[in-house]
Amino acid sequence: MPDLSTRFAVTALPSLLAQAERLIELGVHDLAGLSAEEMRTFAAAAHGVEGEVLLAVHPGRAPASALAPLLRHEGKPGFVVVDMTDVDEFAPTGVELPEGPLYLVAAPDRGDHLANWSPEEALPALAAEDRTPLLLTEGIHWLLQQPEVLERNQCFMTIGSRLRKPKGTFDARTPAIWVSNGTGRDGRERRDAPKVGWCWWGNRHTWLGFGSTTGRSAG
Repeated sequence: MPDLSTRFAVTALPSLLAQAERLIELGVHDLAGLSAEEMRTFAAAAHGVEGEVLLAVHPGRAPASALAPLLRHEGKPGFVVVDMTDVDEFAPTGVELPEGPLYLVAAPDRGDHLANWSPEEALPALAAEDRTPLLLTEGIHWLLQQPEVLERNQCFMTIGSRLRKPKGTFDARTPAIWVSNGTGRDGRERRDAPKVGWCWWGNRHTWLGFGSTTGRSAG
């Protein structure tokens, strides 16, 4: 079993009303085809939900390719790696999303205690904890609200999003979000920028945990 003593501790998420304002400030409501008032109304209605909750937009309304450039780390904007042009085809897998363009993600966790586990190993471990992996878009939403969650050498995978091939099997790539070193095709100008990339399903990485949640609701 994973060492639960290594769980990541983060300050409380902003209120849902504050989260809505943050998304409106970034223009996410426009990406999702929503008015600012619709986003505020949803947040106000869900304001009494107990516990740590993250406001998320359905990936069909605001895909990862549109959200990634809104990320910031050390003043650098986020980006998607050049060999992941199909990033928006990584769809929710083994995860049921509430209906509607907006929903809530409960108790997001970075999964540091699963660092150096492969996605193949981490998925059943999360299930044993009654948690489900974050989608890539949910991970991005979390970082839009709490940029400090993204730390060099303490980053996370989002294996709730997977790409199914035409024959029905899964692509071996799994999405992750980390901090670029500015090497290779990233370019030196992107050093310290938030990076949406991928890792292999069967590989382990000492610096990648697994983002997860205790559940999702319509608010």
